Amino acid sequence: MPDRLTPTQRHRCMSRIHSRDTKPELLVRRWLWNHGYRYRLNVKGVPGKPDIVMRPYHTAIFVNGCFWHGHEPCCKIPQTNREFWTNKIHRNQERDLQNYQILQENGWHVIVIWECQLKPNRIKETMLRVETLLCDYFLALHRPKMVNYSSTEDTEIPMAAETSEEYSR
Repeated sequence: MPDRLTPTQRHRCMSRIHSRDTKPELLVRRWLWNHGYRYRLNVKGVPGKPDIVMRPYHTAIFVNGCFWHGHEPCCKIPQTNREFWTNKIHRNQERDLQNYQILQENGWHVIVIWECQLKPNRIKETMLRVETLLCDYFLALHRPKMVNYSSTEDTEIPMAAETSEEYSR
């Protein structure tokens, strides 16, 4: 299908698309805030510059546009300047994978939310899945460490309230 816009119109349209405060990102932020989750935006100290950073959950959330990040079922590469767009999307995908890997190697959890998952008929299901993941991550981070008591069978465990001499009298 040929482009309905002239190259000048297309350039103007594409140049107005920004990486912050996109509609999908605002939907996710609004849902998280209304459900009591607090976060930071575009934290530069975290590798990959995630859209949303939730430090108590040690989680980075990326809200990806289907076109810009090449989501397979949704991304339709334009017919005009096809090689440029194919290369650009592939570079974005490679950079995304590197960022996710670096974050995971540093102990961060990564959640990727695609633009198509935020359509009105899917947003509730998507965000409930995100909430479940956040709860799991929080519990994993704050779960008490299990102590292996089997190794202490041969040694005497001192009592905190009284010495062993007082107990044997």
